[in-house]
Amino acid sequence: MSKAGVSAETLAMLGELERKVLWLAAWTIHNANHLRDNAEGLKVGGHQASSASLATIMTALYFSALRPQDRVAVKPHASPVFHAIQYLLGRQTREKLENYRGYKGAQSYPSRTKDIDDVDFSTGSVGLGVAQTLFSALVQDYVRAHGWGTERPEGRMVALVGDAEMDEGNIFEALLEGWKHGLRNCWWIVDYNRQSLDAVVREGLWQRFEAIFANFGWDVVILKYGVLLEAAFREPGGDRLRAFIDHCPNQLYSALCFQGGAAWRRRLLDEIGDQGPVTRLIESRSDEDLARLMTNLAGHDLPTLLEAFETAGRHDRPTCFIAYTIKGFGLPLAGHKDNHAGLMNPQQMDAFRQAAGVRPGHEWDPFEGLSASPERLGRFLAGVPFAARRPAPAAPRVAVPATLPSPASGGKTLSTQAGFGQILNEIARAESEFAARIVTTAPDVTVSTNLGPWVNRRGLFARETMADLFRSERIPSTFAWDFSPEGQHLELGIAEMNLFLMLSALGLSHAIHGERLLPVGTLYDPFIYRGADALNYACYQDARFILVATPSGVTLAPEGGAHQSLGTPLVGMAQDGLAAFEPAFVDELATILRFGFDYIQREGGGDPDERTWLRDQTGGSLYLRLSTRPVEQPLRTIGEDLARGIVDGAYWLRRPGPNAEMVIAYQGAVAPEAIAATGLLAEDRRDIGLLAITSADRLNAGWTAAGRARERGLVHARSHIERLFADLPRHCGLVTVIDGHPATLGWLGAVAGHRTRSLGVEHFGQTGTIADLYRHHGIDAQAIVRAAHALAPERPARHLKAASGDMAG
Repeated sequence: MSKAGVSAETLAMLGELERKVLWLAAWTIHNANHLRDNAEGLKVGGHQASSASLATIMTALYFSALRPQDRVAVKPHASPVFHAIQYLLGRQTREKLENYRGYKGAQSYPSRTKDIDDVDFSTGSVGLGVAQTLFSALVQDYVRAHGWGTERPEGRMVALVGDAEMDEGNIFEALLEGWKHGLRNCWWIVDYNRQSLDAVVREGLWQRFEAIFANFGWDVVILKYGVLLEAAFREPGGDRLRAFIDHCPNQLYSALCFQGGAAWRRRLLDEIGDQGPVTRLIESRSDEDLARLMTNLAGHDLPTLLEAFETAGRHDRPTCFIAYTIKGFGLPLAGHKDNHAGLMNPQQMDAFRQAAGVRPGHEWDPFEGLSASPERLGRFLAGVPFAARRPAPAAPRVAVPATLPSPASGGKTLSTQAGFGQILNEIARAESEFAARIVTTAPDVTVSTNLGPWVNRRGLFARETMADLFRSERIPSTFAWDFSPEGQHLELGIAEMNLFLMLSALGLSHAIHGERLLPVGTLYDPFIYRGADALNYACYQDARFILVATPSGVTLAPEGGAHQSLGTPLVGMAQDGLAAFEPAFVDELATILRFGFDYIQREGGGDPDERTWLRDQTGGSLYLRLSTRPVEQPLRTIGEDLARGIVDGAYWLRRPGPNAEMVIAYQGAVAPEAIAATGLLAEDRRDIGLLAITSADRLNAGWTAAGRARERGLVHARSHIERLFADLPRHCGLVTVIDGHPATLGWLGAVAGHRTRSLGVEHFGQTGTIADLYRHHGIDAQAIVRAAHALAPERPARHLKAASGDMAG
């Protein structure tokens, strides 16, 4: 038995599989770059060295330590190793491996949505997959604290981390949040090969890692030496050998690994040779044995890894393993500082193939070149714990009410931000499964984004109860901040990356933890940019959530340019997997929210809806751009047709007549200006129309999809915006206006070829009143009137007042 309690037979089988994993990973990359047809002549790429440094660790994990309930975020550049392991487990195909980094092939980096093998967390944007495991562990605690899924064993969330990946700031932001929330069941395994993409890392980095993790309450396990080195250290002179390695600079160590046994011998004899026990320790080994000894780091030593994982598996404390490795271990480019993007040439690969015992033409055979029989290896693989994982049953959908309460009534003045808070407050009153499954989160802007009433009713989440001392001391306060396991709000610190990673984890709970949640996250709209990488990552994983970004635009006039957003509507339009809305009125918001809670649960497929040409059945996440500006609410009932128009992206607030000369199209908080301008223009212009746009994103997506359908021969395909514009005469002018970048609506003129003037905000705002800033940026009623007359100058500008204030250039 090994020191980890693993039998010699099991250890031998794992050693065989380790060799096969390394071979398949390297061959997959070689095939893509040197053998597959490449008409473009461009390097396909792949990371043979980065894969090799993790081959042993991933062998120990997937074939021994991992349980079916555990989840893993694989270091992006170790994707070929992951695919090789899944291939051996029967969850990846040869066809996909042969087409690695090709169209429809195994992905460059593990992808939940694009790979066929069992990817838990997508990786690729470095650092994000690491932090995702931390937030997923917190979500697991949230789910279980609410009494859901307790019949299933707790899983461990594992990240395989490149040491250079630890440069990413979002990792350390996540560490702080994990400490606040009492993180459990999380492992981070640092592939400490001491090389980054272009260099060798600074000396002593592991000590900084150790201190940081220990300060945040993690167990830190240093995995430095394998069993061969540990045995050598016990020989006479072994203490001198240990001291040499401990003090050997990273660059020198890497260079010696690349140069091999003879170079090791020369350096060791020169540095520590004593013509006594140390010299005998060195000279008693051949060059090959000496090279094997000096590269026997713990990250490449199965017995050491298995013992470490078994020991850490006896408790649920977060654990960071700093595993010493060699980049390119087992390959001819091991240790070379240029090996990150390096590829073995055909001659090197042929030598590697022969050393692996692989016959030409049998490179893809799962057990080719191994000494154990295919039958034995097959039985062994069938018995590893991770192989027992089966696809989880689909988490049932949560029924959404037919309508959500709309607190606004005709004549009442209310902002969409305040309306959002009141809608959630009304939902919180009901004891329903729908209300119970909603979970909110915010980066320290809970009150200022109007989540306060919801939190007062539903409480903040913590694994241990903590009362609001202000209330217990009878100090008057608007908000009750009681923490408990029953709470439904996760309060975060001021870090937008953490918000989006938390939303990603909450929005994947149905897939990772088997329990459906309805996550709602709020933040100030301009700070979407702070977390844009994590937002894109969450959408790429197909996480499901509702993002409420408020306040937005220059409408937040007194707070100045730092808190005013310009380009976020374009973010909403461009971001895949995210349906963006910007309602002007609270009844629109209630309609959209109701749609959103259903939309984030959809997982269908098939052809798009031929009414809108949107793929609504596939679902996605939602982005609501809300405002702090109170506007007068319309007196109306939201019927079926109006609700459909709101969700589809636009409806006529004033339907144009048959001879319309002008249409005003607005989105969001500029509704009062658009309405006022329409009234002024209607005195001079015939049949003027007013188009209320709730989602430029969905209008644009449906329009482009319908165009593609027509190009494929579906000549009758028409999108929602095309039907809305179908009866407009060609001479009709179109003025668009938004408290955001004018390009958001500027494309509308291309739908049917109408002359268009697009108004919006293109420069940073400043402090002032709403009237000041709307006038300054040219989105007030007078600016809309001026733009309309500029499109049709033959009409007298009878109602055009003299321009006042400066215009943004």
